[in-house]
Amino acid sequence: MSDRRYNVAIAGATGAVGVEFLKILEDRKFPVGELKLLASARSVGKKMTFAGREYAVEELTKDSFRGVDIALFSAGGSRSKEFAQAAVDAGAVVIDNSSAFRMHPEHPLVVPEINPEDIGKHKGIIANPNCSTIIMLMAVYPLTKLGKVSRIISSTYQAASGAGAAAMEELQNQTREYLEGKPLTKQIFPHQYAFNLFSHNSAVGAEGYNEEEMKMIKETRKILHDDSIGVTATCVRVPILRAHAESLYVEFADRRPSLESIRDALRAFPGVHLQDDPEKNHFPMPVEVSEKYDCYVGRIRNDLSNDHAVNLFVAGDQLLKGAALNAVQIAEVLIDKYMPAKK
Repeated sequence: MSDRRYNVAIAGATGAVGVEFLKILEDRKFPVGELKLLASARSVGKKMTFAGREYAVEELTKDSFRGVDIALFSAGGSRSKEFAQAAVDAGAVVIDNSSAFRMHPEHPLVVPEINPEDIGKHKGIIANPNCSTIIMLMAVYPLTKLGKVSRIISSTYQAASGAGAAAMEELQNQTREYLEGKPLTKQIFPHQYAFNLFSHNSAVGAEGYNEEEMKMIKETRKILHDDSIGVTATCVRVPILRAHAESLYVEFADRRPSLESIRDALRAFPGVHLQDDPEKNHFPMPVEVSEKYDCYVGRIRNDLSNDHAVNLFVAGDQLLKGAALNAVQIAEVLIDKYMPAKK
């Protein structure tokens, strides 16, 4: 990594992902020079700590990015569309965690373990994929090195963290209310969240898929540079605070690899932890991957209905590898390979 220090801005600093940005930048010793914490007007003046120093949150405006080298955005799609270009015009490279630019043909969509070379093609903006897409592909991509993957079927079990800090708070509050026999307070979701599950809260389109499911389909093809791969998903919100899980069906065009070769590939892949212990019935669980960088993969077995397919189960922290960690990893590759040092 470069010896140079880089001026970093975080747009959406007070949100769930913004808080994780700060933790990860410090934990991974990212070479931060000056740091700007940006949020909406209601958060102005709030104090946040990074590397032992206290910073005051500033209002996000189009003039916020003077002197900034890297702008990490997690303020929502509308804010990204409003302010990202201003950051680029000021000379910053934007790494955006929203869906605003993911499918734009000029903006790379990157999981650094999978397609880091795409970072070099950026024109000022690099998109961070959807959390469910990242976690799924961390389990699937190692298998693509063993044979042509022709089809993926994913059923997701998505935590409250995917809808932000307010959704996590709603789950905690509803759980208390339910156990105390009180009426449940619903502000973020229209349905009871405590002790319940429901179809992902994004809008359902004319084809019958919700937005989250369509993101997984389209983003997978873009990241893998493979429009031929078949992908379908059913996305469900479950009453877990953080860390998503997914049941995966992976079909190969030709003969499926051996289970041992699959385990070996997963074991060797950076960012994946193999958690596959049938004797103890111990497989990936959200509670064990929360606040962990790695995605855990297990329940590896041949599909009994199709001799070209295998089944897997993966869990990963939505706020980390599914969001903030992936973005910081993009920034690490960016400064190491694609951002020229200033004299």
